[in-house]
Amino acid sequence: MWKLYHGWYILATLLPALAGSTTTQQVLGDVSQCGRPNVVFILTDDQDAHLGSLEYMPFVRKHLLDEGTYFNKHYCTTAVCCPSRATLWTGKASHNTNITDVNPPYGGYPKFVDQGFNENYLPVWLQQAGYNSYYTGKLFNVHTVTNYNSPEPAGFTNYDFLLDPFTYNYLNSTFQRKGENPKSYEGYYSTDVMSQKAQSLLQDAVLAEEPFFLTIAPIAPHGNIVMNGSALDKNPVFEHSAPIPAKRHELLFGDVQVPRSANFNPGKPSGANWVLDLPQQTQENVEYNDHYHRQRIRSLQAVDELVDDIFAKLEEYGILENTYVFYSSDNGFHIGQHRLQPGKSCGYEEDINIPLIVRGPGVAANQTTEIVTTHTDLAPTFFDILGIPTREDFDGNAIPITPDGINEASQRRREHVAVEYWGYAGGEGIFDRTLHENNTYKAIRISGDGYKFYYSIWCNNEHELYDMDTDPGQMNNLLSVPSSMDTTKSSPSAAIIVAGYPLNKIVSRLDSLLLVLKSCKGAVCREPWKALHPKRDVNTLKEALSSKFDDFYQEQQTRVAFDYCWNGYVPEAEGSMWEKDGLFFRDGLPWHVWT
Repeated sequence: MWKLYHGWYILATLLPALAGSTTTQQVLGDVSQCGRPNVVFILTDDQDAHLGSLEYMPFVRKHLLDEGTYFNKHYCTTAVCCPSRATLWTGKASHNTNITDVNPPYGGYPKFVDQGFNENYLPVWLQQAGYNSYYTGKLFNVHTVTNYNSPEPAGFTNYDFLLDPFTYNYLNSTFQRKGENPKSYEGYYSTDVMSQKAQSLLQDAVLAEEPFFLTIAPIAPHGNIVMNGSALDKNPVFEHSAPIPAKRHELLFGDVQVPRSANFNPGKPSGANWVLDLPQQTQENVEYNDHYHRQRIRSLQAVDELVDDIFAKLEEYGILENTYVFYSSDNGFHIGQHRLQPGKSCGYEEDINIPLIVRGPGVAANQTTEIVTTHTDLAPTFFDILGIPTREDFDGNAIPITPDGINEASQRRREHVAVEYWGYAGGEGIFDRTLHENNTYKAIRISGDGYKFYYSIWCNNEHELYDMDTDPGQMNNLLSVPSSMDTTKSSPSAAIIVAGYPLNKIVSRLDSLLLVLKSCKGAVCREPWKALHPKRDVNTLKEALSSKFDDFYQEQQTRVAFDYCWNGYVPEAEGSMWEKDGLFFRDGLPWHVWT
């Protein structure tokens, strides 16, 4: 029998097992907290910032966008889930976690454990700082019904994880609660099950009367995947289809289409490497992609209801005013842009620019900021707002979330995002599921006073540069020139003016910055210009573009170049590296010599 509850349908028989027998009134009592703040982190899977998905989430609008601050220049640094999540939980870029794929040998939960992070990541640090930590939903890929307790994910007071091979199966999920065996929820809608589990964990957190950090990680709007085994099994078969919405949402948004932006299925090819060779999609293909887009939005409706239910509970427990709520995604998504099939894994804006919304004490309501932030910044941010001393090995900086902090940061915060990827890219629709090889690249997204650029170098050493002030769809690659032309030095490119500067000047600075960022650690990732300019007289691209540095950048610097393509992080393939053995090298000489 179906039962109406908080405006949506769940199985009446499911409630007692998920929510426990303690009543809301018993939990409430005099539970209002005024001490250390709490955090609720809602982390969706593959949610876009450029295809309009947030526009179809009225409860996210009501509780978060209208009452919080939206960071519209927030970026993941590796556009696929497992590496991105490892960055979220460690505060380290993928080249420092060496978790660069969704499956072994270069990624997945076993790789996370092998790298030693199960004893050294955010939940463990939170517990050490006196916080209870709770989690429901997807943690990592290849966290399975067979390896879930070998070892158990460390650092959690309680949890209820989704497990492979059922993680992405909307109608046949398997969860594993701490201390219990995995349990199948075949026939139940995954996000609805998770909403009840989240409310149960929130109740546990309130009853414990300790400050807490609760993560809720639904799979929507990721595609539906039916697996006959995990990546640890021999010859597993994955059947990938569009996301599946809850029954009550399956007929919504019948006329919605993928936004017809300039880069949507363009008549002229765009991009570089294998992207440049993609054929224009047929009308049948485009119509399917519109369907895929609608299914994504429909699947997010249950997430939107989950958000409403969590806020209702926070208000009932009297802790909303002392709780920060973060909403983000692991990576973005493209559908048809640059002729790409539904998917991610590229460095283009649709894949790396993702939602980040923050609501909580001191956070401005109904505000949007353009300060540059990344997933490497989230762990430092949680440390900052919870009063935990920062770690010097974080690759990111705490994100200012108050109006005064944001205003100050707009004057001096870093401009850059370091983007990296290794391995394959694959379409997730039905028209082209080719695994495109050599999808390994390093890139910079930079947004400063008077300029916005995306600069990338693929492992086949093709270069891209887009002036995103004039070309936000990244259609005109300013470096689509013969490979023999070095645009970092004196060349015909010097006659091309971009954002008021000769093209070769811009490229030489961005290339040197990328050389630092592609192997940086800690403070160097946070302030890479200081590695190039130890006198600390350069902090922005604009300052580096001074003519007094022309010879330094255009003649002296080693250029970024891959030695060969590889599907994981292998230093031998990466070409010149700025950081080696803890010392910074230039022209073969360590820091202490050339300074």
